[in-house]
Amino acid sequence: MFRFVYLNGEKRVLRGSRQEMKHDFGLVLFILALFCFFTVQSRPTGIHLRNMDSFIRAVQQVEDSNPGLSPLVLVRALRGTAGHDDVMTVHFLGASYNLSDSRILQTAILNASSFSFFDKAIHHIVTDHGEERGVVLAPDGTTVALAPLLLGIESGLKAKNQGSAAVGLFPLTLGRTLGLSFLSLQDFPPSLRLGPNGCWDNVEHPKVFKLSQPATLATDAIISGGMDGAILGTDLSNLTASEEPKALSEILKEYYSFTLQVGQGLDAVTGPISPRRRELSRAILESPDLHSKVMETLELVWKLEKTEWIGLDTGVGKAVKDGLQTFVHKYWDCPQIIPRCQWGAKAHRGTPIPLSLPLQYLYVHHTYEPSSPCLSFRNCSRNMRSMQRYHQEDRGWSDIGYSFVVGSDGYVYEGRGWNYLGTHTRGHNDVGYGVSIIGNYTATLPSRHAMDLLRHHLVRCAVNRGGLAATFTIHGHRQVVNYTKCPGDALFSEIKTWEHFKE
Repeated sequence: MFRFVYLNGEKRVLRGSRQEMKHDFGLVLFILALFCFFTVQSRPTGIHLRNMDSFIRAVQQVEDSNPGLSPLVLVRALRGTAGHDDVMTVHFLGASYNLSDSRILQTAILNASSFSFFDKAIHHIVTDHGEERGVVLAPDGTTVALAPLLLGIESGLKAKNQGSAAVGLFPLTLGRTLGLSFLSLQDFPPSLRLGPNGCWDNVEHPKVFKLSQPATLATDAIISGGMDGAILGTDLSNLTASEEPKALSEILKEYYSFTLQVGQGLDAVTGPISPRRRELSRAILESPDLHSKVMETLELVWKLEKTEWIGLDTGVGKAVKDGLQTFVHKYWDCPQIIPRCQWGAKAHRGTPIPLSLPLQYLYVHHTYEPSSPCLSFRNCSRNMRSMQRYHQEDRGWSDIGYSFVVGSDGYVYEGRGWNYLGTHTRGHNDVGYGVSIIGNYTATLPSRHAMDLLRHHLVRCAVNRGGLAATFTIHGHRQVVNYTKCPGDALFSEIKTWEHFKE
């Protein structure tokens, strides 16, 4: 026997004996009563900003209204709210909404209290005007798509719950998105098959995120969210049988809402946090058979969607190979660079002068003032604005002088950038990039992590993209001008040990 009921605007079937239907129907009435209650009592108040802090607060509100709510139940309900029940997701994770499951109770509570907010926060789209939705601004200044993040967390929690491997983790967080993006833009150069990044209307009160170029299927926010989902999902799936996963809000807080300690910075961090997403995701996902994993993901997509004929295209393998080379370079070799719009740069005065690439030199500086390392996006951005103001107003330069600036928060900040002449090393601005590390390094060294961002990641990125010649030379600022001790005695002694340094 069966009856139909309507819940959340969807037609549902109740099957079973009359007694079972009576029980289920009573459950539905109870859920509807709770729906009305939570609509009034638990709706998030005020206007939600599109940042991670707002999302975490909304998640915590649901948790506080439902003591004992498991993170797996909640993250699955969030998936249902955003309508992420495509065939591949269901293949790995199961349907998010099942009336016969007692977890419908929590789903109904979630939908009643926060449906509108969560639906808009999680459902990813790019509008015709280039606005990317379903993304949030993280406290570290990066932008993250919530859908792949939550799919990774759910994959890890499901694996932990079942005591099995998180087999769908890579396909759901990155594999499918990368593969489809590579194929959808086969006629374009590989460098245009991924990204782009974008800018928020206001980093203090973010509401609109506009992309800098036409979107691919794998925007920077989608990739960052996928990396974060893979990291957290792996971490959760590796919990021992006796370890209980923390509440979803706590999982997110520990990863995104951390505080770095003065004098230690990222060097002292052992757990997963967002500034380490590139190195951690690489350690988890990079393997000799990465190409095979993406191909296997695509084959599964085609099988589930009954479009196996797409795999007959002889160009598929090459498209994936070329795309992965670009992905590895752009998102693993290169450090994550905070664009000018994110740190609040003023416009360049006049017309920027293009550089003639590749350059032969990289000049290392310290800022001296600000004298202390910056440990957060907020503080590093403030330092960047202060330096630009000093360079433009007091020095009379057209812009901040440096090509790039390295913070101790785990990120590189864009100054003049890859393509334009800087004002950093008198008489040598046109033959090299000028890169400064925030702080005074006369007597102490920057954090190891900050130095590695420059020494290994930024220079490799510069060579691979054609900005620096493969035979480039590293010099300290003091070596080419005779009026400065920059980059400080301690840092200068350090860079003497670096590859590519020359006296």
